[in-house]
This record gives sequence, C-alpha cells and structure tokens, in this order.
Amino acid sequence: MTEDTHQDATRRNRLLEAAHEEMVKFERKENEFRKKDRLERAAELQLPLDVIKVH
Repeated sequence: MTEDTHQDATRRNRLLEAAHEEMVKFERKENEFRKKDRLERAAELQLPLDVIKVH
C-alpha cells in the first residue's frame, strides 16, 4: 500500500513540475507578446516609450 502511495506521489510531483514548466513558458511568451504589442502601438501613436517608464 505504501509503495502505491509513493508511486502516486512521485507521479503527481512529476505532473506538477511539468505543469509549472509549461506555465513558465506560457508566461514568458505572453510577456514577450505584450511587450511587442506595446511597442507596436506606441510606434503607431508615436509615443516615446524610453521616456515613459513602462513596467
């Protein structure tokens, strides 16, 4: 019984790690997309983003 519990915990931990890695990848892509989109919109509006501090 404890062996099955250990295997389940190990499997769950692997799945959680994989999900976390995928979330990190998604967040990076999302941040890159937002930055690119922000720069494109600023260029269209001719806003000086280097003067304005954008987080």
